[in-house]
Amino acid sequence: MVHTPVHASWTNQIEIFFSIVQRKVVQPNDFTDLTQVRDQLREFEDRYNATAQPFQWKFTTSDLDDLLARLDRHTPTDRQEESSAALAA
Repeated sequence: MVHTPVHASWTNQIEIFFSIVQRKVVQPNDFTDLTQVRDQLREFEDRYNATAQPFQWKFTTSDLDDLLARLDRHTPTDRQEESSAALAA
């Protein structure tokens, strides 16, 4: 089971998990048959579930405000008015 924060896309979290599986289980190994793959994945699942910690989200609303302000500074003038109006709405 994968627990996701309510503000994040669950597909992003699934992609992160499969990326970890790819890097730690599938990629560094050469398998001779599917039984080995299955066994490795099951061992990894047990180990991961025993040691996994929730992802620590560090991107705050003030970080978002800073990012939007920087983007506004680099946006051409005609588009800057549109983005500022969209933020006000």
